[in-house]
Amino acid sequence: MDTQAPVQRTGSEAARTTAGQWASVGVLSTSTFVVVTSEMLPVGVLTPMADGLGVSPGTAGFSLGVTGVVTAVAAPAVPRLLGALDRRAVLAVAMLVLAAGNALTASAQGSASLFLSRVVLGVGMGGVWGLAAAVAARLVAARDAALAVSATVGGVAAASVAGLPLGTLVGDGLGWRAAFASLAVVSVVLAAGLGAALPRLPRPAVSPGGEGPAGGAPLLRGAAVAAGLVAVAFLVTGHFAAYTYVRPLLEERTGLGQGTVALVLLLYGAFGLVGNFAAGALAARRARATVVGLAAGVCGALALLALLGSAAGPAVAGVALWGLAYGGVSVAGQIWMTQAAPHRVEQITGLYVGVFTGSIALGAFLGGVVVEGAGITPLLWSATALAAVSVAVGVLGRGAVPGARAGGGPVAASRDARDGAAA
Repeated sequence: MDTQAPVQRTGSEAARTTAGQWASVGVLSTSTFVVVTSEMLPVGVLTPMADGLGVSPGTAGFSLGVTGVVTAVAAPAVPRLLGALDRRAVLAVAMLVLAAGNALTASAQGSASLFLSRVVLGVGMGGVWGLAAAVAARLVAARDAALAVSATVGGVAAASVAGLPLGTLVGDGLGWRAAFASLAVVSVVLAAGLGAALPRLPRPAVSPGGEGPAGGAPLLRGAAVAAGLVAVAFLVTGHFAAYTYVRPLLEERTGLGQGTVALVLLLYGAFGLVGNFAAGALAARRARATVVGLAAGVCGALALLALLGSAAGPAVAGVALWGLAYGGVSVAGQIWMTQAAPHRVEQITGLYVGVFTGSIALGAFLGGVVVEGAGITPLLWSATALAAVSVAVGVLGRGAVPGARAGGGPVAASRDARDGAAA
């Protein structure tokens, strides 16, 4: 008599995606939403947070850099260190670490304790964001994998639509510490949700050609991978150099009040959500061109703010364009990477998230240096220049993206994960 327990199938093994499988994608997407909200909340409460800790806005802004550096190290390391561990359990534990980081931020008393809390938060963030896109493709039927990845990465854009503005409103109404404490509670709830909603998710199978989790040629040797990472690095660095200080920009240079700033950030997020899903659809066929177009949009928005941002109308228009363009960067860059290395999705996702969050850290640091030393307008022009370099790299960089027209990327990866799910 065979007493071996039956293996739970993941969505990629089924012909159609069930409602329960989409619900698991929803929990994962909500987790990325909370992760990015936790990372970015200092942007929305930067002024009261700095006042409460007795530090300058530039110093408070550096806390984003701390999180970015830690996540940049943690995200690429996670797939290499996990081995055969159940990815479901890893995601749940990572959300608990994120909860601890938010709780420590809420109780910080100065710059040292603030930076320590953001180190803890960065570890949790690297675990969740480094696995989310790769796991999403395994939760649904193969034909729905690209949509599942877009929905999961869409949590990033949704964090701008709802998370950051709501966090800003909570911070303005109840205090910035209450905003971080609320995120800690939600993170604990989501840790339980991930454990309940996701199936067992062992290590993905070794893919054809020996390019499995522990093998294969170095990813950076691929021209398409290298060009994509460099383009994204310049674009994200430029974006966060300016975006970290968007609240002082709108308050001091444009003269908007606290409530109006929250509404403008909500507008930014709403356009960002539109950009996320539009870019996901476009990038599935033309990933490089989509990223280049988004970089050009960010460049134009920053230039508009630098030239005319002292007036409310142009400032609001510039922020809306900024949100529309940057909202698609995360998903379009993710699709570019998974198309460039379709059989090593966990590894390329971790590397991509590492570069992405490292660029966040670099941007926040450079933005702090420039804004403290020269002011908002030179900061905007510096960020514009970095976005322009991203456009140039995307246009001139070598290497086609394999699989863009041949079913590569998340769909192919979800097929290759079937055997691993049954291991």
